[in-house]
Amino acid sequence: MINSSPSADLFPLLGSHVPTIGGVARAIDRGVGIGCTAIQIFVKNNMQWFAKPLPPEEVKAFTEHPLRHRLGAVVAHAGYLINLGVEGTENHAKSLRSLADEMLRCEQLGIRSLVLHPGSHLGAGMEVGIACVVRNLDRLHAEHPKLKVRITLETTAGQGACLGARFEEIASIISAVKDPQRLEVCLDTAHAFAAGYDLSLPSGAETMFAEFDRSIGLPLLSILHLNDSKSALGSRTDRHDNLGKGKIGLETFRWIMRSEALARIPKILETPKGKDLAEDVEAMALLRSFQDGSTS
Repeated sequence: MINSSPSADLFPLLGSHVPTIGGVARAIDRGVGIGCTAIQIFVKNNMQWFAKPLPPEEVKAFTEHPLRHRLGAVVAHAGYLINLGVEGTENHAKSLRSLADEMLRCEQLGIRSLVLHPGSHLGAGMEVGIACVVRNLDRLHAEHPKLKVRITLETTAGQGACLGARFEEIASIISAVKDPQRLEVCLDTAHAFAAGYDLSLPSGAETMFAEFDRSIGLPLLSILHLNDSKSALGSRTDRHDNLGKGKIGLETFRWIMRSEALARIPKILETPKGKDLAEDVEAMALLRSFQDGSTS
């Protein structure tokens, strides 16, 4: 697997969500080209239910890419249409098929983690939505028992009827599924802030991660999305901003980069950027400077 036992010289595992225009292998070129040691990709169009199968030559170009060893972590993000929080609808059936297809694509590409928003209960209530997510995950796991890819539940901002804004909601899903070892968690800093976790100071970040550990367990935290927030604390509105430009501020990201407990977790930027990804280059340089203490 791409993510297995990265060498020490690749740390910190740091990078961004990179486009796959021209084929999935081009994402490796782009990521390594801007200095990433970790990348996140979509394995198909994120706003479409289905896609043509990956051609064998495209799979080979990705899995045998000559620069692949320069990446200590490659993760995927599931499409935004998928919703496991409801059942009995046309979109429910599409969600199961679409997510299964993305799991299989990850398996083809050797990607271990597939980040997924838990879904929305669409007004049915939190308990009903969580129960739906559990049943759907159990079904997917049962239908694909040999897949190594792990669904990585992402914390959300809690917009509307979205599940996963509070750590207890994620914990409830993990504790109820039949195969909890097949699940991981991704924490998004912008989502957490909008959900009400005050990360505007390092002390708040320390408190939040301690709560995460109590509710879910830090060993299950496999990915960090490092995003500042355009939205206010507790607004439950998902709007990412570049580091230091939003409501969270830089000191929390400095603390994260220096945290020993978080040192080996891949850290991915999902902040606004142009086609040349220059903003990501700047942000990664800033984050690395936090770790080595070269900034005041």
